[in-house]
Amino acid sequence: MAASPALAVDNSSVAADQLKSIIERIERLEEEKAGLAGDIKDVYAEAKANGFDTKVLRKIISLRKRDHDERQEEEAILELYMQALGMA
Repeated sequence: MAASPALAVDNSSVAADQLKSIIERIERLEEEKAGLAGDIKDVYAEAKANGFDTKVLRKIISLRKRDHDERQEEEAILELYMQALGMA
């Protein structure tokens, strides 16, 4: 059985250099992502210390990412379902 081209990378090939470069870039980005996640956590902690509800803040952030029309449609369906269940 022949080795697949993806597995036929030896240490001295150009493909090995590209692979190493890609891995190192991903590792750097993962480190940056972890740093940003820590920064975001700190901002939520600051908000909580100032009396804001972080669960609601997360919901607002989620809503702001979405398309306005999509959000309105979901809110209308939610209202309809709540009315059907006697919750409105």
